[in-house]
Amino acid sequence: MSHIREERKEALLRRYGSKTVNTGMGPGRRGPGGFRGPGPRGGIGGGKPKNASATINRLLSYIGKDKYKILFVFACLLGASITNLAGSYILRPVINNLVSVDSSAGEKIKNLTTGIIAMSCIYLVGVACTYLQSRIMIGVSQNALVRIREDLFRKIQRLPVKYHDTHTHGDLMSRFTNDLDSVGEMLNNTMVQIFSGILTLTGTVTLMFVTNWILALITIITVPLLVYAGGMIGKQSRKYFTAQQQALGAVNGYIEETVAGQKVIKVFCHEETAMEEFELLSDDLREKQMKAQFFGGIMGPVMGNLSQVSYAISATVGGILCLTSNFDIGGLTIFTNYSRHFSRPVSELSLQMNVIYAALAGAERVFEVMDETPEEDFPGAIKICAKGNWVKDAQPIKGEVVLKDVTFGYVPGKTVLKHINVTAKPGQKIAFVGSTGAGKTTVTNLINRFYEIDEGEILIDGINIKNISKDSLRSNIAMVLQDTHLFSGTVRENIRYGRPDATDEEVVAAARIACAHSFIERLSEGYDTVLDGDGANLSQGERQLLNIARAAISKAPILILDEATSSVDTRTEKYIERGMDQLMKDRTTFVIAHRLSTVRNCNQIIVLEHGEIIEQGTHEELLALGGRYHQLYTGAVELD
Repeated sequence: MSHIREERKEALLRRYGSKTVNTGMGPGRRGPGGFRGPGPRGGIGGGKPKNASATINRLLSYIGKDKYKILFVFACLLGASITNLAGSYILRPVINNLVSVDSSAGEKIKNLTTGIIAMSCIYLVGVACTYLQSRIMIGVSQNALVRIREDLFRKIQRLPVKYHDTHTHGDLMSRFTNDLDSVGEMLNNTMVQIFSGILTLTGTVTLMFVTNWILALITIITVPLLVYAGGMIGKQSRKYFTAQQQALGAVNGYIEETVAGQKVIKVFCHEETAMEEFELLSDDLREKQMKAQFFGGIMGPVMGNLSQVSYAISATVGGILCLTSNFDIGGLTIFTNYSRHFSRPVSELSLQMNVIYAALAGAERVFEVMDETPEEDFPGAIKICAKGNWVKDAQPIKGEVVLKDVTFGYVPGKTVLKHINVTAKPGQKIAFVGSTGAGKTTVTNLINRFYEIDEGEILIDGINIKNISKDSLRSNIAMVLQDTHLFSGTVRENIRYGRPDATDEEVVAAARIACAHSFIERLSEGYDTVLDGDGANLSQGERQLLNIARAAISKAPILILDEATSSVDTRTEKYIERGMDQLMKDRTTFVIAHRLSTVRNCNQIIVLEHGEIIEQGTHEELLALGGRYHQLYTGAVELD
């Protein structure tokens, strides 16, 4: 049974992990946001960061924008390190004076008082330096995090739909939260400790040689052992911290999906299976966290014990030198103190290795997203606008859409659409019908250039859409999807999302077209009612009506209705159809519908099966033909 459990766990990791292995598309599979796209999400990678030095340099470029603040922080660190070392060095004359037989009791008290005052002043300066560097470095690290977070969010907005279709939302959210938190922890603390450790080590080694070169050599001989032990443990720690971050992304992806699909889980009594699958992912995360924390945790004790060995050897040899040579007691005291200074930054840095490796693993995952290829326009792309809606440097269009011999597949070698030819004149209504997975929604995705076609061309008013900027193209296409999505905000703001410059009167007019005005008026604050997350305080039908109103307010000459009325009842659908007639007036409209009663008045109905057009004509023509459409309409066969 254990091998079955392992296979199931690996399958879950592939599905919810951060790396994508695109295995193809089940026909009609619907991705995030309502678009149908490639199906199973991919597997999960492992191992250490691919290029740790490049990741570090990239992180440094973000904090480098505050270089003057960093220089001041460096100066404060230098001051703190010098005061710390100088305060220890003052102990030598004080102790030598106390053990001297030539000094009187009064001189000893005077020298001791002077030494204490001097040490107090020096350490006060060190405290001030430490306070300033901490305050400033927090600001520098938070500024860097803001820049990284903003760059990541901008990149997410510019990535193609294909990327969002093939990556879990939970894993993307994990990069914004867990991974960036790891980076922030490193920038806040570890960067300072690295600088401080280097300065302290440099100063300590220098003063150790000044104090006694024999003891200094004995102490330094143990450095290779410390470096070797730290390197061996760090290598394992880095590997497991990378795996931990990826496992955490998989857990987040599963949680996000199951929380969003709670109703489906309960309807099909899938709770036990969901808990079992979560247990597998959670156990995998626990195992990787235990290994990561173990190797990160043993770093400090191992390095500390090795340092104690060095300290003991130095103290023993130093005592012998005091007895056999002119090495003074004060010198031995400060040397043993410096020996601890020498081992302390090494131990502290070792303890920070788990933070460093977690941060590097997280930063690499963030930069992986940033390095994805964004949506780009072809050179010389032009702008378009609806005729009568003047836009600077834009070419006016009427809305004629032509698909010429279009062939497309989400995955190379798996064709979804084959040689599609469609002509939609301005103002016409074109309907696509067919079985689930026949390629209906894929056609509309291609018109929006969510994906690039493999063969053929798509023209709008004779212009190849590849020569039109994507922003301009999509601003002239309004879409109403089956899967609604409303944003946090008022009803008015959600309707205005389709055209931000619309007036309040236009918002109300759009709501009336969509038959949404009456129910909006019944809300507690009317159009100023604040919606809960994704419109949770509305019914599914009411959410869809707002979605339709959002498209109605747009001045786009091309309209796409992807099963827009599937979420409303038959009575509401009839009201919407009346409004739709006004909504579709003078617009080129593409309709995808399972209810064939909604496409009877279309200028052209296209029947798709297995990615090919098998019938094409008006409602009457197709019925007279007696083919697939006639069978679907009369119920001889059902849409599956």
